[in-house]
Amino acid sequence: MSEAKWHLNRAGIFNYWYYDETYFDFAGGKMLLRGSNGSGKSVTTASLLPMLLDGKTNPTRLDPFGSGARKIEDYLLGEKDVSTYEERTGYLMLEYKSAGMEKYITTGIGIQARRDNKPTKWYFVITDGRRIGTDIELLKKGRGFEASTFA
Repeated sequence: MSEAKWHLNRAGIFNYWYYDETYFDFAGGKMLLRGSNGSGKSVTTASLLPMLLDGKTNPTRLDPFGSGARKIEDYLLGEKDVSTYEERTGYLMLEYKSAGMEKYITTGIGIQARRDNKPTKWYFVITDGRRIGTDIELLKKGRGFEASTFA
């Protein structure tokens, strides 16, 4: 009996960079990002892959151009002179789908950043088939966004 193959099915970015809540669908494990220069394609790709595959968030790993000028908290809070965020919780996730079946596994990272403090990070894996945005909400909408809990 052969093992089922798993493919990237969907990615999600929440309260990160210029995204509030955005999903990216994959087709057969592939995704095409199009946009003009400076629209965020490289930041999105560098944030989702490889960060979500190895969990490393150091500045040289996040900057698609290798400069190390931006830290993870910059992607959540924005530049101090421009952004009004003093604290923000964001999430990144990758959803995998079993080929030919409706079975899903999701991996992700949550990050809470506060101005002038070291960010807090946590990682999660959802193996029971529940899907973010369908069965689980990472963020509650109300007076702004707040972290939600897994039930």
